[in-house]
Amino acid sequence: MITIYHNNRCTKSRCALDELEKSGKAFEVVYYLETPPNKSELKEIIRKLGIKPFELIRKGEKVFTENYKGKILTDEEWIDAMVAHPILIERPIIISGDQAVIARPTEKIKEILG
Repeated sequence: MITIYHNNRCTKSRCALDELEKSGKAFEVVYYLETPPNKSELKEIIRKLGIKPFELIRKGEKVFTENYKGKILTDEEWIDAMVAHPILIERPIIISGDQAVIARPTEKIKEILG
């Protein structure tokens, strides 16, 4: 099953959702601002992405610039920040099995869809 962590207000996220719909494959939509991943789920997403937690942070968000910009935090502290403020999580994230991509640009979805 494919999962998309989606924010409907985001153009890139809507494009990714459209690509998944066109693929004809079954998928689940997680509106992560309404149902944010918990700490262990977020750690698993980061592991599947193969990145450091800071690389998943949206650095243009107001909560980042007001609270975190210029700070050096541990991986655990960045994960805690994303759990506390899910708006900081980059989007859209597409997961299939043990693979995951941040679908920016949208074409990165092809890595998941095959």
